Amino acid sequence: MLRLITPHDESVELRQLVSLDAVVRYGGFSRAAEHLGTAQPAISAQVRRLEDELGVRLLARTTRRVGLTEAGELFLARVRRVLTELETARDEAADLAGALRGQVVLGAAPVLGGLDLAAALADFAARHPGVLLTVRSGSVAALLADLAVGEVDLVLGPVHDDLPRGHTTTPLLEDALVLLTPPGHRLGRSARIDLADLRDEAFVCLPPDSDLRRALDAAAADAGFRPDVPFEAATPEAVQAFVAAGLGVAVLAASTVRHPGPAVGLHRVRPALHHPPVGLVHRGERHLSPAARALHAHLEQAPEGGGTGGRPDGGTRHHQGP
Repeated sequence: MLRLITPHDESVELRQLVSLDAVVRYGGFSRAAEHLGTAQPAISAQVRRLEDELGVRLLARTTRRVGLTEAGELFLARVRRVLTELETARDEAADLAGALRGQVVLGAAPVLGGLDLAAALADFAARHPGVLLTVRSGSVAALLADLAVGEVDLVLGPVHDDLPRGHTTTPLLEDALVLLTPPGHRLGRSARIDLADLRDEAFVCLPPDSDLRRALDAAAADAGFRPDVPFEAATPEAVQAFVAAGLGVAVLAASTVRHPGPAVGLHRVRPALHHPPVGLVHRGERHLSPAARALHAHLEQAPEGGGTGGRPDGGTRHHQGP
């Protein structure tokens, strides 16, 4: 049966659709209310009225969680397309009015090579004060999962060849990987070090799901050994500090080594370790909002920054010979 929706039809309201989407997206009524800035009873009432109007249960409620029924999955999939189109239409209308507005969520991995992200985002915010910019940090895997469900608009991080189908990638820059050694290390005077010579060394590494860790593990396997990793650190800065304290050697992107910073030796490694370039990723089939497109274009033009450059201070030896 064909049902015509008239201007006086108030059966389904936009806020009901937004409430349903938020309950599922954030995992419950309380979190949905928190993100929407309203009271939980109001969210519950909106969803209940929507279900009553449709004559079908959309949510499967238990004491521990809220999930979608089969009807809810079908309905919400179409609702999210509508909400995306409405958001895009609003942003495009504002763009035509001469002032870029809207919201864009950028997912940023912790290791970004030589990109000075803070400066780039500060410049973007100054150029587009009407855009609400949110930055979400996490591993590349977690951020790509957020991208798949629409939690983020763009992911900035290492760009892999094995991304899921339908993703669009824009490489921005590449960064060399270097070996860090503590002061007084037996190989401290060598400009280049064979990876096989490090088989008996203790390594300080980023977490196992990091690209740098995977690059080291793969190269070490080719060299016939498995790295001994008694220490892990969450950030490149912490890795450098651990190496400077004599806890082991490490492999980092050259641009993340801080100068001035904790004293370490820097060396090239033979064979060279392969690391994916830093770039932008978004869903190819999803239309980016004007705000997201503007941020994408801005980051493509962002200058390189980072921690390297010149001779390090504080007694650090900078071994990068020919």
